[in-house]
Amino acid sequence: MTQSISVIIPTFRRPDGLRRAADSILAQANPCGLQLELVIVDNDPDGSGLASAQAIAREAAFPVRVVHMPEAGVANARNAGLAASTGELIAFLDDDEEAPATWLCELVGTLNFYDADAVFGPVRTRLPESVTAHREYYDEFFSRFGPEESGHIDHYYGCGNSLIRKSALPCEQPFSVERNTTGGEDDLLFAQMQARHAVFAWSAEAWVWEEPLSSRASLSYTLKRAFAYGQGPSAACASHKPMNLPGILFWMIVGAGQALVFGLAAAVLWATGAPRRARMLDKAMRGLGKVFWGGPFKLGFYGSAAS
Repeated sequence: MTQSISVIIPTFRRPDGLRRAADSILAQANPCGLQLELVIVDNDPDGSGLASAQAIAREAAFPVRVVHMPEAGVANARNAGLAASTGELIAFLDDDEEAPATWLCELVGTLNFYDADAVFGPVRTRLPESVTAHREYYDEFFSRFGPEESGHIDHYYGCGNSLIRKSALPCEQPFSVERNTTGGEDDLLFAQMQARHAVFAWSAEAWVWEEPLSSRASLSYTLKRAFAYGQGPSAACASHKPMNLPGILFWMIVGAGQALVFGLAAAVLWATGAPRRARMLDKAMRGLGKVFWGGPFKLGFYGSAAS
């Protein structure tokens, strides 16, 4: 039986990245006979990516749907892509990622073999040669690591480089618009799916490249991002209805301990110039994020917040 699959690429003012990501989908090998479509969602209110997306559509050998979602925000973009998709399977690729030709078949093969509802794959960082300071840290920061072998997993990863069975989604607009600027909309969705006993799997061979902007290979960006990642557990407890106050208190205490221990370790490593000093400072920032998780400390990285 032929399976239909929609690959969704949300994009925001990144024409070179969009072209690279889309070209990698147009070049997918398809020995398994998948019925493919590509959905490109331009999330720039000005529609700056529409011309490039339409040019890609004219070149493709399979359907390409071009969607303009003018209300900026990562959840808005993902929801718009889902609304436009027709596939029974949904794959997500970010506009700073590039997939090898075997990517889709590896994901689909893993999903079918393990009868999974969602499959995640590795992300390998491709840094500019000009980045030399803290290069090992940046490589680790932008990568995604997992088990060496494919199989079932009891946790989830982010949306970029994932495949989801559409029937397993809890609703038609499953990404929380409350996370439009901060991110974490995918974590909330997968946590909801997990609570509904969704089956997750890891596809060790379904890796993609991630090529971050050179401006992001800097401590000013990654440490802010680490702080925002740290806010996730506390913010998730706060978003419960009713609010999970014991959970918030627990994560704030954990975060305070992490900030103190890793912060002191980072100070020592920085004084001695140790190679892992940036990684230790990253851990301290994630701890601080658990403590200062809302209000004026809420950071934005997507859509208009990233302008």
